[in-house]
Amino acid sequence: SAQRAQYERTIADAETRAERLGGEVAAVRVELAALNAQDDATAETARARSAVAEAEANRDARDGATALADENLVVARDAATAARTALTDAERALERTETEAATLAAVLATDADGRIPVINAIAVEGGFEAALGAAFGDDLDAPADDDAAAYWREVPHGHDDATLPEGARPLARHVRTPDVLLRRLVQTGLVDRQSGPRLQALLRPGQRLVSAEGDLWRWDGYVAMADAPRSAAQRLAQRNRLTAVQGEIEPAREAVAVLRGHVAAADDVVRRATEADREAREMLRLARKVLDEVRTTFAHAEREEARIAARRTRLEETAARLNADLDESRGAAEAARAELAATSALDTLAERLADQRSRVDGDRAALAGARAAFEGMAREAELRAGRLTAIATERRTWHERAANAETQIATLGARRSEAASEKESLSGEPAKIASRRSTLLSEIVVADAARALAADRLAAGEAALAAADRAARGALDALAEAREWRGRAEERAVAAKERLTEAAERIQEALDCAPEEAAAIAELDADAPAPDLEEIETRLERHRQERERLGAVNLRADEEAREIAARRDSLTGERDDLTAAIARLRQGIGSLNREGRERLTAAFETVNAHFTRLFTHLFGGGTAELQLTESDDPLEAGLEIVARPPGKKPQIMTLLSGGEQALTALSLIFAVFLTNPAPICVLDEVDAPLDDANVVRFCNLLEEMTRSTDTRFLVITHNPITMARMNRLFGVTMAERGVSQLVSVDLETAERFREAG
Repeated sequence: SAQRAQYERTIADAETRAERLGGEVAAVRVELAALNAQDDATAETARARSAVAEAEANRDARDGATALADENLVVARDAATAARTALTDAERALERTETEAATLAAVLATDADGRIPVINAIAVEGGFEAALGAAFGDDLDAPADDDAAAYWREVPHGHDDATLPEGARPLARHVRTPDVLLRRLVQTGLVDRQSGPRLQALLRPGQRLVSAEGDLWRWDGYVAMADAPRSAAQRLAQRNRLTAVQGEIEPAREAVAVLRGHVAAADDVVRRATEADREAREMLRLARKVLDEVRTTFAHAEREEARIAARRTRLEETAARLNADLDESRGAAEAARAELAATSALDTLAERLADQRSRVDGDRAALAGARAAFEGMAREAELRAGRLTAIATERRTWHERAANAETQIATLGARRSEAASEKESLSGEPAKIASRRSTLLSEIVVADAARALAADRLAAGEAALAAADRAARGALDALAEAREWRGRAEERAVAAKERLTEAAERIQEALDCAPEEAAAIAELDADAPAPDLEEIETRLERHRQERERLGAVNLRADEEAREIAARRDSLTGERDDLTAAIARLRQGIGSLNREGRERLTAAFETVNAHFTRLFTHLFGGGTAELQLTESDDPLEAGLEIVARPPGKKPQIMTLLSGGEQALTALSLIFAVFLTNPAPICVLDEVDAPLDDANVVRFCNLLEEMTRSTDTRFLVITHNPITMARMNRLFGVTMAERGVSQLVSVDLETAERFREAG
């Protein structure tokens, strides 16, 4: 019976387990059916894969467009640079030509007395200027006016004038002169340098021979070689040069105008290419952003699809396991029933049951290990697939970068070839420059004379400027007095307005009307004369008596009147106190304003003086000043900085260059600092916008301020020039990676050690 009870319990347990497993199998089948019905994940993955392909194609197209835009921008910038270089060269050439023409015109100008020398009316062929200068010398500087102290007068040809010797051709063939010089020109022959001494003996009185090089042989035996200096020859050469230069100016101006048009067109092309490049880069950025987004979506879809597939696989495995367990349970129940029926083998049932259980446990452990291994291999396969996709993408990116690098190398090679050809084309410029330099040296002498004259005019201008400054200071003093008078007048006007307001308030209290209505109440005409005051008082007294005859109406009128009178007296006292307080406040405000104006004016003059001195020191010349603008009152005026660097016109600070603005700002800051110096001054990267020459000026200014004040300057800088001028250096160095160390160098001690060594 115990064995039968055992079999019955086994059958009951197996049936219960089979029922439970059947429910689990049904639930798994329902979930599996639901997963099989979900095909959206696969469709979403396909759509994401297609979107990634489209985004990559769009990204590749935008890459190509960006590369093409970059190439177009480089070409446009090169063209603009070339056009701008050509324009700069043409402008410089035009400026040199105009300067040369102006200089020659100034040199060849009319004499100081206003008379025109005959040399200005002579036209000589090129190459014969020295010959004409030797023939006439300084006589060409005389005018043709008969009222001058020395002048040329026309003398007609004589029939007995001698002819030039054989072998000498008239110089008049190469020169066009006024008639007053014709007789002397006819008696001047042109020969070569070898024939001159031989033909000199054949000359008749008044005749002379000259060579194209400037040699002179006169009839009376006088000889002057070409090496002798002749200002007339130089002036004739300068006049011919002036004519040639004046002829070159207009074509040069036209060429500059054309080149300016080319530069404007090139700049417009560069602007359009820049905009196209910016748009292409923006479109490329957007395409890459879209590609990143669709890749993220694709990865999410793949993960979702993989999750669903893994879940489906796990459910199928679970269903198979549950079916096996269900079959096993059902088989166990059938076996238990058979065993229950066959009780003859009851002694072996316990051993068989233990063997079956151990075998089932082993099979379950093997199944769990195989399932874990499968899931691990699936995850590894998914990771490897993602890595392969990333490697392929990176490989395409590197191929694209290599293609772009080859294109850039080809462009740089072409630019290098252009630079080499340009270098070869400029190889002959030094010789031209040397020739031009020799010409300019002769012009410098003339320019020095003009500079001396300009210096005299500058001295006269400075004297006039000093007189104007004195007049300006007098005007400023008068302006200050006028401002004080206007302030006092404003105070009187304010007091009168207050009295007018008080009178209006009294009329309002007494008559309960506006001041302009009081005349109507009193029945007064504005155009009629004022009534008699005694008559008015009599009428007022009569009206009062009539009011008193009316008798008392309010028994508490006296008490109320006293209370009102007391209140009125109190209010009147308070009003008087307020009026006095207002007057005192206005007086205090006026006093503060006057003192503020005086202090501000004094501080302004002090700062302006320091600013002018420091500006001149920093710029090595020039002038600068601070001006109050927009108001005559210093407390309400604005501040304007007017600076004139050496060689420039006075202009406001915003019109200066970057370096000039930086130096001007330093001058103003130090001017304010010198007004009230501090023991320590920290300067953080103030020399950053300055070039080397201005940095040297800045260091000189620091040294001067160090000598004139007790201030210690702490300068934070990376400029080697500034660091070399300091007394001591502090810095941080990293001798070992991750380990910083503070170091200092005493430059003064180091210099003493070096001098001692």
